[in-house]
Parts: sequence; structure tokens; C-alpha cells
Amino acid sequence: MSARYVVYGTGAVGGVIGANLHLADLPLTLVARGPHLDRIRSGGLVLDRGDGRQVVRAPAVGSAAEVDWSEPAVVLLAVKGHQTAAALDDLAAHAPPTTVVVSAQNGVANEVAILRRFAATYSLCVMLPSTHLEPGEVIQKCWPVPGILDIGRIPHGVDDTCEAVAADLRAAGFESVPRAQIMAWKHRKLLMNVGNAVDATCARGESADDLRERARAEGELVLRVAGVPLVSAEEDVERRGDVLRPRTDLPADLGGSTWQSVSRGARVTEVDHLAGEIVLLGRLHGVPTPVNELLQRTAHEHARAGAAPRSLDAADLLAQLA
Repeated sequence: MSARYVVYGTGAVGGVIGANLHLADLPLTLVARGPHLDRIRSGGLVLDRGDGRQVVRAPAVGSAAEVDWSEPAVVLLAVKGHQTAAALDDLAAHAPPTTVVVSAQNGVANEVAILRRFAATYSLCVMLPSTHLEPGEVIQKCWPVPGILDIGRIPHGVDDTCEAVAADLRAAGFESVPRAQIMAWKHRKLLMNVGNAVDATCARGESADDLRERARAEGELVLRVAGVPLVSAEEDVERRGDVLRPRTDLPADLGGSTWQSVSRGARVTEVDHLAGEIVLLGRLHGVPTPVNELLQRTAHEHARAGAAPRSLDAADLLAQLA
């Protein structure tokens, strides 16, 4: 039986997931804020995807206090990692303690934070290229399949809730299967996301590619030393296969989630939960992490200064490492 969903955080990921669930006739409420919420309320959420611009007119609220909790709901938590604490404070104040909360977020620290507040904690490994730059609009960058959203229970295992949520996601067009060791998949995704800081701050080119690869390799070493469960790169490639087919009608320069934050003028980004996660684990296990430390510091300075995205030369950062 399909669940009723609360999509908490209707940005790029939450917006694309929520819009496709709504178009599949699954009941949901969107939680958004600011001009984005105002635009959704006045004109609907615009989902730009391969078959055109779909207007989704789903209930939209500004906080958990405005959600109807009289019936059970599954919360898809899709805020960025540095926003998780505030979102959980809001949810814990209003949602029943038995509420199912599913992390649809980058990074690997959100799940533990959720588990402190809600016993029924789950996680999605989000492979969903998407963009949110303008209020009231999200862009689905792959077609016809929007993304891969495998799910597992935290700390491990699968159950009927995993099966039900995966079935609803498949009904909405996504690829989704239950994974007993979902965090092993999330840690592999983390190694991709440590490069977000490069994408957000540095001009594209060979130096940027080199810097991104150094951060990934450093992160892989740290995870191995820390003994963190980690699926192989080959398993990750096999899972993706040719499922995610990029649209050819979109600008080629649309970046990832951190690039989008910087492009919208955000002064704080999720970098502490991406490159910063590798830095933390390195310090806990005695592994130097100079590349990820540099990316973490650079991303913070870049955002605080309100600098333009991709305005740095990665060669200058590589020189600092040398």
C-alpha cells in the first residue's frame, strides 16, 4: 500500500522526487521556504524534465507545524547536511515519534542525527542529477529515468517499509531497490561528492580534474583505514549502468549541489559533510588529509566572500598542496 509523503526540503533533489511522486498520484506535502515556497503556493512547482515543463500543484507548507500529522506519513528529508539539525528540531516538535524518516541527502552523518530523534530511520543513496536555481522550479537532468534511489534501514537491514517506499519510487519512474548495507553505498557516493567543492569554486579543466581525483583517492584511503564498509567502484559503476541518461537540451555548465548553493549566493554550504567528513575521519584515525582540508577551507572562504562560482584556478590550489 502506498504511503503518504512529506518531502521536507523541496530543492533540487526533494523537488524532483516530490514532483514525480505527485505526478504518479501519490499523496504528499511539500515543505519549502522563502520565495521558493511563495512561488510554489502561487503557481505550483515547475518540474522541467525531458517531456516538457510539468506544473505540480501539491500542498506546500513552511514548516512541520503546518503538516497534517493525523495519519501516518513517511518523511523524505532532503535538506542539505548543515540544515539537518534545524529540520530535525522542527520535525521532532510536531511529528509523532513513530514517524518514518528517510534521509535523501548527500553525506553520511545525517542518518545518525536522524536516528537520535526518530527510531524508524532509513536512507536513500541518491543518484539524481538535478538542479534548483530559480524559485518555484527544479530541473530533472536525466530522462526518462530521473535517478537511482536505493533504500535501506539504519543502521542496516531491509524491511517492509523499504519495500513499500522502493515500490512507490519505482511507480514514480525512479530505479529503486532495498539494500541491507545502504551505508556502504552511501560512503561510495561520498567519495564522488568530495569533489563538489572543486566544482563549486574552480574553473573546469585538467587541473580541476586532477584536484578532484586527489580528493577522492585521499578519501578512499581514509575510509579503508577507518574500516568503513564500502562498496567497490566497480559495483557502483555496475549499478549505474546506462540508467542515468543526461538530457541533451540543457546547458552543459549546470553543476552539482554545492555549485548550485554558491550560484544562489549562499554563504554557507554542505562542505563540512562532504570533504569535511573525510577530514574528520582522517583526524580520528591518524591519516593526513591535506587535499580535503584545503577544499573544505576554500569552499568556506569562497561562500563567505560571496565569490562567483568557478572563479578560482585549480592550479593555484594544487600549488598550495605542492
